[in-house]
Amino acid sequence: MHRTRKLAKHEGGHEAGHCQALRAQPHPHKGRDPYPVETVHNAAVVKHGNEYIMLFRSHLRTGRSLIGLARSPDGFRFTADPQPFLTPDRGGPFAAYEEFGVEDPRVTLLEGEYIITYSAYSRNGVRIALAKTKDFSQVERVSLITEADYRNVVIFPEKFGGLYARLDRPHSEIAPWSIWISYSPDLCYWGQSQLIMRPAQYHWDEMKIGPGAPPIKTEQGWLSIYHGVFQTMDGSVYRLGVALHDLRDPAKVVGVGDSWILQPEDPWEITGYVHNVVFTCGAVSEPDGTVKIYWGGADTVMCMGEANVSELVGLCLNNARPAK
Repeated sequence: MHRTRKLAKHEGGHEAGHCQALRAQPHPHKGRDPYPVETVHNAAVVKHGNEYIMLFRSHLRTGRSLIGLARSPDGFRFTADPQPFLTPDRGGPFAAYEEFGVEDPRVTLLEGEYIITYSAYSRNGVRIALAKTKDFSQVERVSLITEADYRNVVIFPEKFGGLYARLDRPHSEIAPWSIWISYSPDLCYWGQSQLIMRPAQYHWDEMKIGPGAPPIKTEQGWLSIYHGVFQTMDGSVYRLGVALHDLRDPAKVVGVGDSWILQPEDPWEITGYVHNVVFTCGAVSEPDGTVKIYWGGADTVMCMGEANVSELVGLCLNNARPAK
């Protein structure tokens, strides 16, 4: 089941070049997993050797969540491993903060290791945990890197001034839910935090925004694919947009694309566990200048599409709005 359409339009309705999306339900989905789950969504995807690795979030019938792993030779057709990749800790130091589940992984290749951030849910709120692996055969939990309530932590694949950098989204009832940047000498202890990007009032992302896939390095800057939420009389709508960060100083946002690049349109994005949602945790930049973008549809299935990196960068430079 698939069809092809554009991901984005410029202001005035003109198509944004060849940002084409192959709208699909690729493997895995819940009917084909080797262990019983109710959803397969919000997955990180990276290239490892000659295959694509997908770390996906799934809900069990208890309502608790885990992270599974699937593999693909081409980035389109995925087959799930027979066992979950990461399940809530039961007896170690992470157990008290993962009792309700582990969700929404992001993966960054950094200094020869894959760094994984994920949401740890418990009665204490939502914290972000960090783990690492070299080959996806084993995973090592490293640290809980936030207090409650944080979500959507993505780590840059390079250091800046000798420090690691991350984007995140704290939960706040005072200010709009915005994107922040923080720095760390060791991936465990973070500081120098500052707000760098806000939702725009009465805009497609006015309710809240959050980092999506780990940033992609381009000649013009770091391309960040993020989600934005708009509240309607019929509930919230999750869409995807793009922002561009300065290559040397990622706290500086060069431009934010004024329009979204993807919104819920297909049946499996409009109706599901959570209606009207497209939510990304992963994107893979290809040598031909395209990027494969992966998103969860309605918190139920995994979908993917392809876009030209240069055109997404162009949205940030030529059709931009202020970052805050």
